Amino acid sequence: MTYTLHRETWVARPLAEVFDFFSRPQNLERLTPQWLQFRIRTPAPISIAPGAEIEYSIRVHGVPVHWKTVIESWHPPYEFVDVQAKGPYKLWRHTHRFAAKDGGTTVTDDVEYALPFGILGRIVNRLQVSRDLARIFDYRTEQVRELLG
Repeated sequence: MTYTLHRETWVARPLAEVFDFFSRPQNLERLTPQWLQFRIRTPAPISIAPGAEIEYSIRVHGVPVHWKTVIESWHPPYEFVDVQAKGPYKLWRHTHRFAAKDGGTTVTDDVEYALPFGILGRIVNRLQVSRDLARIFDYRTEQVRELLG
């Protein structure tokens, strides 16, 4: 079963500036809650383009997880998509969209994800994963507003 998480955030900054902020992988550390202990493992500089790979580590409920994403599509300054190449999900596809609106920029995150383990994965999603992702993206929304507000 595939699930979707959707978030929209408006910031009072120009489209090009907001896209540039999200185009710098080091800003992922600023947008990720500290309790996940997120660390980029790919040596800098990281050039974002289709096929670019970014490896990082996180801790999920204290358990270390190695994660690799690949940039699937790149359309500055309007959209890019990253997909999980290695990590805890059966499917992870994160679409980042940016649109000029009302003198600022709307940032839209759409995440399609699926968990392994069939029915057990559905139960774990209902009990924990969907809540964890909501907390992570709520934090991300607040950080975007604080950093780019």
